[in-house]
Amino acid sequence: MALTDTAIRLAKAEESDRKLADEKGLYLLITATGSKLWRFKYRIGGKEKKLALGSYPEVGLKEARLKRDEARKAAQAGSDPSLAKRDARVLQRIASANTFGAIAEEFIEKLEAEGRAELTVAKTRWLLTKLSPSLGTRPIAEITPHELLAVLRKSEKAGQRETARRLRSFCSRVFRYAVATARATGDPAQALQGALVSPVPKHHAAITDPIAFGGLLRAIESYSGQPITALAMRFTANVFQRPGEVRQAEWSEIDLDAAVWTIPAARMKQRQPHRVPLSRQGIAILREAASLSAHSKYVFPKLGSPLKPMCENAVNGALRRMGFRGNVMTAHGFRSTASSLLNESGKWNPDAIERALSHADANQVRAAYHRGAHWPERVEMAQWWSDYLDTLRDGASVILLRRVGGGDGC
Repeated sequence: MALTDTAIRLAKAEESDRKLADEKGLYLLITATGSKLWRFKYRIGGKEKKLALGSYPEVGLKEARLKRDEARKAAQAGSDPSLAKRDARVLQRIASANTFGAIAEEFIEKLEAEGRAELTVAKTRWLLTKLSPSLGTRPIAEITPHELLAVLRKSEKAGQRETARRLRSFCSRVFRYAVATARATGDPAQALQGALVSPVPKHHAAITDPIAFGGLLRAIESYSGQPITALAMRFTANVFQRPGEVRQAEWSEIDLDAAVWTIPAARMKQRQPHRVPLSRQGIAILREAASLSAHSKYVFPKLGSPLKPMCENAVNGALRRMGFRGNVMTAHGFRSTASSLLNESGKWNPDAIERALSHADANQVRAAYHRGAHWPERVEMAQWWSDYLDTLRDGASVILLRRVGGGDGC
């Protein structure tokens, strides 16, 4: 006798599982726990098999019969519906693993396994969060240049041109990874080179006039804010390394006896360890800092949180409080100041200055050479620069000596 909706609804669980038969192999399995599960019994190749068709009430009687009829027709044609269902699940898993979001996550995991810096990985994950709402669930092989451009244009129209450029670059790396792992056949992001509006170059404001810079140094000396922030500014002025490298400096990286600060590759923009010679003034600043942060692994720890480095905006905030607006001077501007005044002095080989600033060299052979070159000159230059800063700070007359003829030797 065929089942009815009323009979199914009123059926109660008993001490053991039981079956309520419908027609043509369809039945409802009522478990001891009260679940009501649709099953279809059929024969294929002379062997009896069962196929799960869902649970009641999610799948009603009418829908269960339609599923039974489809499976019955397939079985009569010699196709096993159980195998077809299994194959569909496998294809679904493959499709889910081949989405842009899944492959991008896999690519980021690869970056982590390669030892990329935490900041680099974090920025990459941030880029993925920007793309996920539009592309995260899309099969990567189906994404077209036109579709990708529409996504990138959203950032561009919001005035985030640099973000749009970075998003395109990140997408390109993910697509190339998908091609290399046989889950895509091309890189649609490559076709978009030149399609986006170029970002306006951002220049870090810096004081490059010696007299004006002397005024800044005097303002730092009389800074009434947090002492550790004042020391960080003084140290930055002397060593002119990147703000992130300074605020994350660890005591384990510094050898006061050898007067060297060795920044590990993981924190360097060029992913190469960088040695910084320390002047007498630089060492004196570090000894002052030790009295405030000796119990922290960081030379310049966050106020109230010695386990964390100084906040990213601490130095810029101090500059603003001293009256130096963002279009006048920034934490990164100390590098521009040093570059300008060291070059203008005419005393130092430009290559030594570039190496001190840890700038990249487009020529890889030349770059490999310059990683180890100019050290004696850089040691001398570091002391000269700190002495020069003292002169500017004290307001003495400044005479810049310009080089005549060829540059200094390596």
